[in-house]
Amino acid sequence: MKFNHVPVMLEECMQALNLKSDGIYFDGTLGGSGHSFEILKRSQGGKLIATDLDLTAIEVAKQRLSEFGDKVTLVHDNFKNFKSITDRLGIDKIDGALLDLGVSSYQLDERSRGFSYMSKDVRLDMRMNGEASLSAYEVVNEYSEKKLKEILFTYGEERFSANIARNIVNERAKAPITTTGELVSIIERSIPAKFKKDGHPAKRTFQAIRIEVNGELGGLAEAVKDIAEKLKKGGRLAVITFHSLEDRIIKHTFVDLATGCTCDRSIPVCVCGRQKQVEIITKKPIIAGENERENNTRSLSAKLRVIEKL
Repeated sequence: MKFNHVPVMLEECMQALNLKSDGIYFDGTLGGSGHSFEILKRSQGGKLIATDLDLTAIEVAKQRLSEFGDKVTLVHDNFKNFKSITDRLGIDKIDGALLDLGVSSYQLDERSRGFSYMSKDVRLDMRMNGEASLSAYEVVNEYSEKKLKEILFTYGEERFSANIARNIVNERAKAPITTTGELVSIIERSIPAKFKKDGHPAKRTFQAIRIEVNGELGGLAEAVKDIAEKLKKGGRLAVITFHSLEDRIIKHTFVDLATGCTCDRSIPVCVCGRQKQVEIITKKPIIAGENERENNTRSLSAKLRVIEKL
């Protein structure tokens, strides 16, 4: 099974996790299993629980990680269900966790998945979990103009969201919009020529629809807090983000976890009872090195943030 994958900031992630022998680790975004393989290899006898919404990722990982035997547990589920997954497996505490957010390289490269605006004749899909009921087709053909505009503006930060939403609605009134190529054509007609110089004009719209289809931002902060709660003292959580929306959520959640007493300074004794749970290891996010940025385009927008449990 073809599954090309180059893990983003591999060395930086392994250093960030501060791996130890016989530790218990969680990889919430298995993908091509590049990060998972290194965690298992470098933790020397450690155990790994890895989740992914994509059944293809799970099947490929069964082969790629087979040498580690019962040291790895693969779960077809959303990492946002971390608490219920670990409870079900009888795991009380973990030594570290990694989240590599967003769409995987394989999903972008696999034309039939409909994630890429570079593929012209592919059915609109964009589901990370192929068993999910909502796909890009339903979003594009069934959402109201108002809701489409809101999604494109909020999740894609698309300044021409109103134009694109209006043109989508006008076109689908004639016939359903079924392929990525049809959608790209509508987007290109909706954006003035002078604004098409900054990357592909469909990039922001495809990002927005993908986020909506997969519910990528919903529950993200809560999942991070659940993971932080189960970290052992000194355990670390490393998160790679690829766009400003998810990075903002991770940054604010980390700050919240690293905040202690919030009582008014005029009060001599703390009455709120709030305690600082983590230390932020990365005061500024880590970005990929120059060599990786030149050889792996997916790393260009990647930001790595890390916290350590107190």
